[in-house]
Amino acid sequence: MYSFLGGLVILILGYCIYGAIVDKVFAPDDRKTPCVAHPDGVDYVAITPGRAFLIQLLNIAGLGPIFGALSGAIWGPQVYLWIVFGTILAGGVHDYLVGMLSIRNDGASVSEITGKYLGGFMLQVMRLFSVVLLVMVGVVFMVGPAGLLARLFVQGTGAVSGGAAASTELWGYGIKDWTKILTIVILVYYFLATLLPIDKLIGKIYPLFGLCLIFMALGIGGMTVYNHIQFTQGVEGAKPMIELWEGLYNMHPDAANQPIWPLMFITVACGAISGFHATQSPLMARCLTSERQGRFVFYGAMVAEGIIALIWASAGIAFYNTGIGGDLTKFTTEALAQIKGGNPNSVYEISIGLLGPIGSILAILGVVACPITSGDTAFRSARLTLADWFKIDQKGFTPRLALALPLLAAGYFISLADYSIVWRYFSWSNQTLAMIALWAGAVYLCRFVGAGKGFIAAIPATFMSAVSVTYFCLAPECYLMLPRMTAYGIGIGFAVICFAIYYIRVYAPESKRIA
Repeated sequence: MYSFLGGLVILILGYCIYGAIVDKVFAPDDRKTPCVAHPDGVDYVAITPGRAFLIQLLNIAGLGPIFGALSGAIWGPQVYLWIVFGTILAGGVHDYLVGMLSIRNDGASVSEITGKYLGGFMLQVMRLFSVVLLVMVGVVFMVGPAGLLARLFVQGTGAVSGGAAASTELWGYGIKDWTKILTIVILVYYFLATLLPIDKLIGKIYPLFGLCLIFMALGIGGMTVYNHIQFTQGVEGAKPMIELWEGLYNMHPDAANQPIWPLMFITVACGAISGFHATQSPLMARCLTSERQGRFVFYGAMVAEGIIALIWASAGIAFYNTGIGGDLTKFTTEALAQIKGGNPNSVYEISIGLLGPIGSILAILGVVACPITSGDTAFRSARLTLADWFKIDQKGFTPRLALALPLLAAGYFISLADYSIVWRYFSWSNQTLAMIALWAGAVYLCRFVGAGKGFIAAIPATFMSAVSVTYFCLAPECYLMLPRMTAYGIGIGFAVICFAIYYIRVYAPESKRIA
């Protein structure tokens, strides 16, 4: 419990202290923002800071800080360290820099920003990479909530009514059938959200989804802490929370084949740092009326997402702890591994187990709101990325329709593939995009703010370079499957080369010029 509460405090202090440092380094000013300079009534629409924060949070807080955190918790409580310090030192910096650079580049998408600061080759790479990632994100955030809602419809009816056994069908349809039906329903909503002006649909329904999200986080976190207190008082059935110092080793049941580095750092993804956020921050960059709102909206939303991830990681470890030899103070993550970490089943069980039937409905709706409100803006971002790429004006309905239809069609066909495979590719793509975006931010800060200023982005960029390349060399889905030490050496070597190139070609010349 103390590790969990301490993590919450550090996250809040991180926003107050390190977030302020990052903001001071970037030095926001009073120049006109894109929506003030040329509003278009579709994507460049002025939105108040409070609403912009809520939209940004819901845009980025997809399944990652929930599914990813639960899956990362299989390795044990060291996941708390990655969530907390990854959020403060990497994720918050990443989201803030991309959002602010988008404001200073007329609301440009992350691919255009990257191309401007890293060159033409990276521009083309990021254009293709970001569109593919966004479509995969849309698929992940379409199938995931459909599965959760299907589980709620079919099994929740029996649970809520107090039946002894959960129903296996509703109106003659099982969970798989309802998942397919709801996937199409969500796809239709995505179609509307992709096309309509941002303040007509997204801006109106997000406050309701935000209430669900807040209730979910408070409910799950509060009941997990309450159960721990009940356990210390000897209440039967209560389960304790694990402290960081009680599990500083690889707790994964298959530890020999599942090393913490780099697998945990890829698995958690959105709960610490995510390249997907780089595709979302430009949406709000086009809607802020002042650069000075950036820290609250971009860095603040990332910290809020880190809090959500910490809650679910802590809850998952405690809820699925079966103890060793009947002793619940001896933790094991075997049950969490057996249910495969974060997925609709584990979220459903935790919600129903901690909050009961009625409370679990609101909690699950909160979890559903996260991915749906990221999936819709994923396809919207993909449309805008293509529009930036091919210089297609988006004021008219027909040009928006021409880009949205093929994107959503591709998303539907990909949704028919194995969900777990799509998720793994999404996770690696996520962190690779984050790595590239951080390097772009480091170059900007070094060249346009001050030579030494770029290190707040270059250091996490170096770290993520090692994580991404090591995973690519090691993970089965990437097919290389090199020996572990070879993969470690290649990953670290690549990170060192990236940092050396930055230092020699960017930092050293700028340092001499500024001096």
